[in-house]
Amino acid sequence: MRSVLRKKIGIEKQIDDFLDQISEAGLLFKSGVDLYLRGQTDAFQDKIESISETEHKGDILRRYIEEQLYLRTLIPESRGDVLDLLENMDSLLDRFKGAMWRFEIEHIQIKPEFHDDFRELIVSVVESVEAIVRSVRAFFKDISLVADHMHKVSFWETEADKVSTRLQRTIFRQEDLKLSHRMQLCDFVRHVDKIADRAEDVADKLSIFVIKRSL
Repeated sequence: MRSVLRKKIGIEKQIDDFLDQISEAGLLFKSGVDLYLRGQTDAFQDKIESISETEHKGDILRRYIEEQLYLRTLIPESRGDVLDLLENMDSLLDRFKGAMWRFEIEHIQIKPEFHDDFRELIVSVVESVEAIVRSVRAFFKDISLVADHMHKVSFWETEADKVSTRLQRTIFRQEDLKLSHRMQLCDFVRHVDKIADRAEDVADKLSIFVIKRSL
């Protein structure tokens, strides 16, 4: 079966819109961190507001989709898997927003020599989420194309791990920083890296759903 939704155009459009919000959150996160590193506080605040609005829209869409799946008794044989998939994708949106707010709340001081690695980490994390977004789109539209995107989730998650490890090692070797500052920075690096870990977890679940659909 090529389309999980069997051409249910209305709900398919809502799922597309929901996935758009996740993709948008990744772009806002990437742009927001860059603004933060450049010290553009006002523009960074604008990105926080935008990503909060995006997360809110995503929540509304997810709840609507879940409601429609029940009220219209769509795909009853796969409903549990689809609901689980939507919840897991929504968690990625939440994590992007949460990481942005953590910048704001903790007002993390990041030395210029760490900026390039931070940017590289953000790119890898955002790309891992974008890859799972594409994989999930394929799951709903043409399940045979899921594998074309899924392997990229693991690739970018591995890249994120490499940068995270390198960055933490560099931070802890900065003796001019207080231990509390080093620990705060490394904790935040791990916090961001876990977004990519979460994307890979979703990919693992999606792989199982694809197998179940092929049986």
